[in-house]
Amino acid sequence: MGLALSGYLLIKTLHIISATILFGTGIGIAFFMFRSHFTPDLQQKLYATSTTVLADKLFTLPAGLLQLGTGLWLVQEAGWDLTQTWLLLSLCLFTLAGLCWLPVLWIQAQLKKNLQYCVQHQVQLPANHERLFRVWIILGWPAFLALALIFYLMVSKPQ
Repeated sequence: MGLALSGYLLIKTLHIISATILFGTGIGIAFFMFRSHFTPDLQQKLYATSTTVLADKLFTLPAGLLQLGTGLWLVQEAGWDLTQTWLLLSLCLFTLAGLCWLPVLWIQAQLKKNLQYCVQHQVQLPANHERLFRVWIILGWPAFLALALIFYLMVSKPQ
C-alpha cells in the first residue's frame, strides 16, 4: 500500500506542478508579449514573440500534455467517475483552453514571421499584424478563465 500511495502522490505532485507551469507560463508569456506590443522597436517585438513561441514549445505544450495524462491517471486511480460534474466541467474547460491555444500557436508563428521579415527588410508591419494580435488577445481570455475555473473545480470538487 505504501508504494502505491507514494506513486499516487508522485503523479498528483506532477499534476500540480504541470498545472502551475501551464497557468504561470501562460500568464507570463501573455504579459511579456502584450507589453512588447506597445514598443515601437521591432527588434524588441521580435524578441518577445520569438521567446513566446519558444516558451510554448518548451513549457506550455509539455505541461498541457502532462496535465491531461496525469489527470486521467489520477481519475482512474482514485476511482472517480468521469461523469461527475466537477470532472466533466474540468475536461470541458481544458478542451476549451486547448481549442483557444491551438490557433494562438499559429498566430504567434505568423506574428514572428511578420516581425522577422520587417526587421530583416527594415519595413513597417503589415496591416494584418494588428488584427492577428487582437485575435491572439481575444483567444487568450477564455483560455485563461478556463484554467482559473479548473483550479477552482479541482480544489472544491462541487457535486
